[in-house]
Amino acid sequence: MCVAPALRRLTLSDFRSYAALRFTPGAPICVFTGPNGSGKTNLLEAISMLVPGRGLRGAKFSELVRQGEESSGGWAVAATFNLAGDGFEIGTGTAEANPERRVFQLDGATPRAQAEISARLAAVWLTPQMDRLFTDAAGGRRKFLDRLVVALEPAHAREVAAFEAASAQRNRLLAEPRSDADWLAGLEDSMARHAVAATAARIVLISRLNGALQSGAADPFPTVSLSLDCAIAQRLADAPALAVEDWLRAALQDARAADAARGAASFGPQRADLAIADAATGRAAGLSSTGQQKSMLIGIILGHAALIAAARGAPPLLLLDEPLVHLDEAKRQALFAALTGRGLHAFLTGTDAEPFRPLAAAYYSVRDSRIGPA
Repeated sequence: MCVAPALRRLTLSDFRSYAALRFTPGAPICVFTGPNGSGKTNLLEAISMLVPGRGLRGAKFSELVRQGEESSGGWAVAATFNLAGDGFEIGTGTAEANPERRVFQLDGATPRAQAEISARLAAVWLTPQMDRLFTDAAGGRRKFLDRLVVALEPAHAREVAAFEAASAQRNRLLAEPRSDADWLAGLEDSMARHAVAATAARIVLISRLNGALQSGAADPFPTVSLSLDCAIAQRLADAPALAVEDWLRAALQDARAADAARGAASFGPQRADLAIADAATGRAAGLSSTGQQKSMLIGIILGHAALIAAARGAPPLLLLDEPLVHLDEAKRQALFAALTGRGLHAFLTGTDAEPFRPLAAAYYSVRDSRIGPA
């Protein structure tokens, strides 16, 4: 079990409701309680911005800056870490020339790529909005899956972004009265390569995560079985990647007229869905009760944290926003035991401290975006 927090110091400037904050965690596990709107989720969101992506709310970067006459017009988050003896500093914030672009600093220098940040730090989060993961549209499950993949394979984000960029260019070209066939072929070649690479990374993560869950990484939470509902994944199960790329290029070429009419590609990783079922019964997670779904989701998060810890030698940061909602007393105690027994670094929020009291943690009260002792 860790004896010191991985996050040693956190500094915020004009982030959401925080004009300024300098916070030093007192333990590997911290609990923040206070009324709704007090700034608890904003704090977790700030920590989530220390890894690439759009954070736990998926907000535009320009929306993160504090509103008010005294605001600087930009936001910044910085932190000092020590993970498994590796000490480093990460800073991020809006670029001066473009509020919708952000920049990173790693140990005071600009990294060559954001993957350098991902290679040093991983963060996994659970929010109340994710309680709808099993019943909402497939897009939410794809984003959830891709976050899990990126935490272990940072290059996956580039593959997805490259496919999306080529697909958007193809959509614009197809909308023109006369499209350049050679240009379309080049874009479809790029789409095929990046689509197959992104799908392969998803398949690998699902296989590894299923293995971890079957080995008890989610215990005592329900073990789920994950699978990828995707035409590309189906072909990768029986054919080499190059052959699947050839198939996808041909399929995209044949679908040009249909895709021009619909304004979107008929094939690609954007059509995939993450299927989640109870491993013991095969019952789809979407048919389970709200409490069972929350337990399944926590099990997935714990299994993923175990994978990261095994691969990196250090666990990820767990950001758990209102994690006790929909959990009965037994499952609450199981979550507490998992957090402490596995030496995890976690930040939890709730409106009331009392349900958390059995958890060995540092407790803080949040009021008007100010943090004090609970």
